[in-house]
Parts: sequence; structure tokens; C-alpha cells
Amino acid sequence: MMHLFRSIGVFFDRLRGRFQRGQVTRDDLFIGEVLKRNSIITEFQLKSALDIQRETLVQKGRAVRLGQVIVEQGYASEADIIRTINAEYQIEVTSLADDIRERLSHKYGAYFERLPHPRLPMWIQLAVATTFIVMLTIFTLSMVVLDQQKSRLYEQTVRLGMVSLNYFANNAPIPLLEDDILRLNTLIKEAARVEGLRYALIVGDNQLIKAHTDVNLIGVPFKHFVEHPDVTRDGDVVYYSYNRPDGERLIDLYRPIRFKDKTLGEVHVGISINFIEDLVRRERISVVLITLAIILIGLGIAIAYGFRFSRPISDLVRATQEIAKGNYQYRVPIKRNDELGNLGTAFNRMGQELWKNAMAQKSFGKYVGSEVLDMILANPETAWLKGASNEASIVFGDVRGFTAFAEARSPELVVEALNSYLEIATSVIIKFGGYIDKFIGDAVLGVFGLPVSRQDHVERAVRAAMYLQEELRKQSAAGNELLASVGISIHTGMVVAGNVGSQSRMEYTVIGDTVNLASRLNAFAGAGEVIVSQQVKRQLGEFIETQSLGRLPIKGKAEPVEAFKVIRIHSSVHA
Repeated sequence: MMHLFRSIGVFFDRLRGRFQRGQVTRDDLFIGEVLKRNSIITEFQLKSALDIQRETLVQKGRAVRLGQVIVEQGYASEADIIRTINAEYQIEVTSLADDIRERLSHKYGAYFERLPHPRLPMWIQLAVATTFIVMLTIFTLSMVVLDQQKSRLYEQTVRLGMVSLNYFANNAPIPLLEDDILRLNTLIKEAARVEGLRYALIVGDNQLIKAHTDVNLIGVPFKHFVEHPDVTRDGDVVYYSYNRPDGERLIDLYRPIRFKDKTLGEVHVGISINFIEDLVRRERISVVLITLAIILIGLGIAIAYGFRFSRPISDLVRATQEIAKGNYQYRVPIKRNDELGNLGTAFNRMGQELWKNAMAQKSFGKYVGSEVLDMILANPETAWLKGASNEASIVFGDVRGFTAFAEARSPELVVEALNSYLEIATSVIIKFGGYIDKFIGDAVLGVFGLPVSRQDHVERAVRAAMYLQEELRKQSAAGNELLASVGISIHTGMVVAGNVGSQSRMEYTVIGDTVNLASRLNAFAGAGEVIVSQQVKRQLGEFIETQSLGRLPIKGKAEPVEAFKVIRIHSSVHA
């Protein structure tokens, strides 16, 4: 029932949203989500149906129910849709024209729209987490310790059996030679006093039992308890395990009895494995009782500390809400001298910095990168910010065939695919120490060596480009074919860097022939390729493997420019 209410609550939350053009009908998103969850339609089919619904609303000025669109496109039949909705929420819908929301309200009541999400107080969460950690820790340790103890008990039991065997083997030869049955049985009876030892017996060379802890078996022919047992040998001692008819599991250990290199018979002892398991079982019960005691103590401590921590965290929640509203001057009351007090102090410092940054952005009236903004705030009159020549490497990435791609798809899908590409490109360039200068439609302009000076900016640019192409190829396997259509070009040289713009709108950027050449080389970069200029190849030398593209005509250049396609870059350019 809770799952039902939560699902319906999500449905009505989504009903409040709007498309870019027009209002979605009440049961449209409901039908789409239910059908997708029950594998009647796919995510792509749902998006396509929503696009068609919106276009119909724009072109004809009337709304068409989503279920009708799905049926018309052949994604699913009306019978399948009705059957799925009725089975999902136990209502009786006969047609897609029915008001499904009203049916749900009639069946479950209107209160489900206001049903809140469950909220667990911190002390409960901390108590549950503590209980789980204690149980997991003790259970893991107990299993490891008990398993080790069981193995040691098994080994000690085998050693005990060996000691008994050696005792019997050393004291039995003379009575066995004299066929002194009384002395042999007196010797054997001493074994009955050892805990866990179930029997001991001596067999003569004629395979008759000469002595046994069970006197009724004396004189009976001896045969092994298991035919063709899987034995283990340790010197003269041989042993194997078997099950008694009553279900008890034993280890039978035996060794020959010798006198002056002559074998007179064998001595056998049987030790219970169940005896070992009983000992471990008793220890396990003790561990469980100790665990329960520790859990009760841990619960009490967790609840106490949960209440202790909840108040300052509530203060932080209120402060976060105030910061979200733009009230950067709100301060958390500091009443503790511990980590939470330090957190409150750090939060107040964060609010102060956010206020400074907000004031800086408002004063400058523009958006800048974080490194540039830090430099502006540190020293707004810095000379290079006004324009200076610096050496840098320019990375230009552009999508091949983007226009055809965009024309064949809805705007929403185009923007989603493009944003995926720009997100990957941004993260890779930043990862390798560059920064995003700007986005130009479907193109990315990345800069290495500025505003933070780096001696290896050429290598960083090439590595970033190669890594970016690899990441784009991997991500394109998920269905975004745009990612596999990016061509990248790189050129290095002198650029002019500084603030460019007007009093109302400015940005820190790079300009110059180096930027232009990097951009125009991109026309020769095919999908998935990285093209570099001769200057880049010359700086990296033998550490980069390339394929020459010859001398290429470049717009604005009197002479053709030699370019190269990068095959690979070795791992230690600046080792």
C-alpha cells in the first residue's frame, strides 16, 4: 500500500510540471510511467510519444491524450494499456478516455496526494546503524575465531589420538606376543577416561580383536568401518573420518604395533568430531548472548548521542535553508567545542565567502572561471588581467555532422546529447590541468598553460585530447552517437590573454593567431581523430607517434600548414 501511495504521489508531483508549450493532461504522465515500469513501452518510445503530443498541441491547438498517441504510433495496443493500469492499481478503466486520476481518488481517497515521505529521526538511524555495525563486526569476528578454534580443536583431537596410539603401540607388544588378553584390555580401558574418545581397540596379526573398550567385541574379526576409506597419512599414523549408524561422525586413527621390526597387529582409536562441534556450538551461544548485551548498550549510547547531535544539525539545516534563499549573512550559533562546533564555524565562514563572491559577481556583472575570479578578488588591478602575451596550447573540439544530427531529432534529445558531450569534455580538460575558455555551439575551446602557468602544457593538451576521444568512444556505446563524432585539433604558440568585453559584460579569454589556427585545423579532424600542428609535434618529439596529413591549405594563411594525426603518445614525455 505504501508503494502504491508513493507511486501515485510521484505521479501527481509530475503533473504539476509543464512542457515548453502547453499543459500536460492529468493522466498522461501517469500512463507513461506505469507502462514504462511494466515494460509495455521503452524510455525512448515514451519520449517520442511526449514529443508528438507536444507538437500536436502546438500545431492544432488541442491536447491529445498520451495513451492515444502510444496506440497510434503502434508502441502498444489500447487493450495492453488498460490491462496494465487495471492490474497495477486494481481499478476498472474501460477506455483511455476515462479520468484515471478521478478513479484513483475515488478508490484510495484524496489524502494520498498529501501523503508525506517517511522521515526517520537521526537517533533512529544512528541506532540502526550502530546495531548493524555491532552485529556485523561481532558476527564476522565470531565466525573467524570460531572457525579457527574449530580447526585447532580438530588438529588437537588428531594429536590426542596420535598420543593415545603411541601409548598403546609402545605398551602393547609384550602382552600381544604373550597373548595376554587381560593386560591388553587393562591397557585399553585407560582410553575410556579421555573426553571425546569413543573407542580404542587392538587387533592381532590374525585380524581378530584382542582388546576393545566394548568387551562384547573381543574375539570378533575386525574390518574397517568404511570400505575403501579416503585416508590421510602422518608417518606411521593413518586416519579417516566416517559416520556411525546413529549419525555421530568419528575419526578412526590407527598405526601398526611392531616388535623388533616385526608387525604384531594394529591399534585403533575413535575420536568424536561431534564432540568438537558441540564445544563450538556452546561457544557460539555465548557469543550471541554477549552480542545481544553489546547491542543493548550500543542502542542506548546511539540514542543518547543521536539526540545530542540532532540539535546542532537542525541548526545547520536551518542555516542551509537561509543560504539557499540568498541570506548569506545568516550565522549558525556556536555552542560546542568539538567537530560539530568546527563545522558550524566552517559553515559561517562559507556563508561569508559566498556573500563575498556574490558581491564580486554582482559588481563585475559577468561569469568567470573559479581561478580567474580568485585572482580578481585577490588583486583586481593585476596587469595580465588587462591583456598580456603568453605561451599556451589550444584544444578545439567540434562535432562532425552536428547539423544533420540536430535536424533528425527533437530539440530535447539534441540538447541532452550535446550536454553529455560538453560535460565529458569539460571534466577531461579540467582533469588534465586546462580550463574551458568557451562553448561555441557544439564546439569546445580548451586552454592549457593559462591562467595557471604550466611548463608541460603541450603534453597536457595532447594527453587530454587522446583521453577525451577514448572516453567519448566508451560513452557512445550507451547510444549517444554524437559522442563518437568529435574531431579535435591542437596548436601551441603565443596568445593574448585578458579581459575582453564591455563595461556591462566581460570575460577572460584568449585571442590571436594560435587560437585561429587551432580552430581552422579542426576542419581536417575526422570523427574520433586528434590533429596537431607541426609546432606541437616538434615540442613532443619522439614521444608522440603521428601520421602526416601533408601541407594543408588554411584560410587566412599565405602558405599551407603541415598537420599530423596523432596515433599515440608515450607514457613518459617529461620523465
